[in-house]
Amino acid sequence: MTEATTIHHVAATPQTLQFGVFDAAIPPVLTVDPGDTVTMECLSGGLPAMPQDTAAFPVPAALAAIHAAGLAQNSTHILTGPVAVRGAEPGDMLEVRIEAVDPAADWGYCGFRPLAGTLPEDFPTRFLSHIPVDRRRNTCRLPWGPELALSPFFGIMGVAPPPEHGRLSSREPRRFGGNLDNKELVAGSTLFLPVLVPGANFSAGDGHGLQGDGEVCVNALEMCLNGRFTLLLHKGSSRAPLLRMPRAETPTHWITMGLDEDLDQAMRQALREMIALICARTPLSREQAYQTCSLAVDFRVTQTVNGEKGIHGMLRKGLLF
Repeated sequence: MTEATTIHHVAATPQTLQFGVFDAAIPPVLTVDPGDTVTMECLSGGLPAMPQDTAAFPVPAALAAIHAAGLAQNSTHILTGPVAVRGAEPGDMLEVRIEAVDPAADWGYCGFRPLAGTLPEDFPTRFLSHIPVDRRRNTCRLPWGPELALSPFFGIMGVAPPPEHGRLSSREPRRFGGNLDNKELVAGSTLFLPVLVPGANFSAGDGHGLQGDGEVCVNALEMCLNGRFTLLLHKGSSRAPLLRMPRAETPTHWITMGLDEDLDQAMRQALREMIALICARTPLSREQAYQTCSLAVDFRVTQTVNGEKGIHGMLRKGLLF
């Protein structure tokens, strides 16, 4: 008989949230054992995004409490955590199994603002839309008509950066994860992150009900989500060098990622990571892996709006391993 998994819960309160920041100095709000599962309430929506029509779009009590608390803000993302994993040390790898992602409000929003997005020169004004969500039917309806199926995921999942990096905005995704905005990371997928501080210190937030690759106008369908994560620990060794970049696995694909201000450099990074993944798991040479990437791996634009742009490569499972 297998031992039952221990399940913890982190509610969204002013004491368990960070407003737009990653920092190794932030103490964990919870410490769990490797293999434990954590449910996390995650909020979305800075004050500029709050609806005027609260009858049609009621503000969740937890979100109202966050704004009333007047927390210091480093960017607009509201992050739940961090959660430490007992025994995690730099050089290890954290495996984050995304067990469930559930909408936690009946609306979301999408908008853009001056000097942001992929086409700031074409759209110099502010434009915000509040979008009704039907949680029972798992859909949303845009104000201009179309109904779209939800595919919820967390735009931000990450561990703490190295202490020497200090206090970082949550806007830019980096080696520790963070604002990846990768729409493939839905329930049933797994994210692999390098451990850079004792405990790893995992946080999640920036709920997205729906997003296209690119996230071109700055926002997805930004909304409150609840997540359930199982956190596993892989100890590092000389045979298992520290993970250089986040990687992921879905039921159908292996995913590597590249992040850089220059989209060309992000592409090169994602490609090098895919070549390394193939070589680590097969007897193929680097030359053969490079050709395989050209023949059978899809490289997609993750997002173009977070300063550090993203490319992710997708290798179909069963093709090589």
